[in-house]
Amino acid sequence: MITEERDFAGLAPAWDRLYRRCASATPFQSHAWLHSWWLSYGTPGRLRLLVVHDGAELVAVAPLMAVRRPVPSLVPLGGAISDYADVLVDDGHGERAVTALTEGLAAAARTALVDFREVRPGGAVEQVYERWRGPRRRVGDSLCLELPALPMDELVARLPAAKAQRVRAKLRKLTALGVQRHAVRPEEVDAALHRLLDLHRLQWQGRKVTGEHLRPRFREHLVRSVGPMVRSGNAVVTEFRLDDDVVAVDLTLLSHRLAGGYLYGAHPRLRERKADVAVMLLDACAEHTRDGGRAALSLLRGDEPYKHHWRPEPVVNQRLLLARRRTAPLLLAVVGDVAARRKGKELLLRRERRKERAGDGGT
Repeated sequence: MITEERDFAGLAPAWDRLYRRCASATPFQSHAWLHSWWLSYGTPGRLRLLVVHDGAELVAVAPLMAVRRPVPSLVPLGGAISDYADVLVDDGHGERAVTALTEGLAAAARTALVDFREVRPGGAVEQVYERWRGPRRRVGDSLCLELPALPMDELVARLPAAKAQRVRAKLRKLTALGVQRHAVRPEEVDAALHRLLDLHRLQWQGRKVTGEHLRPRFREHLVRSVGPMVRSGNAVVTEFRLDDDVVAVDLTLLSHRLAGGYLYGAHPRLRERKADVAVMLLDACAEHTRDGGRAALSLLRGDEPYKHHWRPEPVVNQRLLLARRRTAPLLLAVVGDVAARRKGKELLLRRERRKERAGDGGT
């Protein structure tokens, strides 16, 4: 169990090799992302990295931290700004690595609940869940929407004829406007990310926005983590130019199995020129699925209406709760809280629908 940040930093080379040998890994399990996240968001004394070695080689890691509220728990690093959480397991060591990791987590669970949120179906930690001998529970977590990893023309061909025709017209409009894009070189990434965040702030000015994206600690994390990820092939930063000005910047994260558009910034003048920003970004993101052997183009978390225009498949992340007999009450408390929150959301949604119907009826 590693608890010191300097030891976390020193794991980078071995961690990167392990990441490449774990097919289910997402970009949010890369060392660059998680170590940078810890520097921006971690609490000293709470780091808990469970690592498994075979000789000198790292073959499994569970990147966790300790929290005290709402119940004493071990939770994944990455927090709310990471769309997926998981462990890393060397595919070549399979059974032995998973067994050792499971035993280590069982020892850690003597005093705390192990609470893995936002696990993408097929994640490596599901192997731990299947081998767990103590109390356990699986509940649904956030909804993600995914498209097949196809070129843009094939994604458009999946749409109804009339909608496909409109999208093709929007692509022609982007060409007619002269919008050009290029992947940013590693040495240009830091400056491009600052432009992305500045444009992101501008595009949401006066509207409701995810506040964390505007905070200095998020900017520091993004700039610190993405450069190494671009150099290792785990991210691509794309700039879009119009009349020689950068009018949009997109960050797409990459792993063995998926490409995912994480964050973008776009100047309002694009919309003023009747450019469809969503079509422009998806066209660029789809380009990164051509040669990577990836199975999915993820629109990541969120059920925004514009995503449904592309006929994506809903994929529900999982929350895996693992306990020992003495920590079972903690598990039951969390499961009860999840059920209560879900019920509250359902009641709120029904109330909103009743208000809408009452408004339509003039009462």
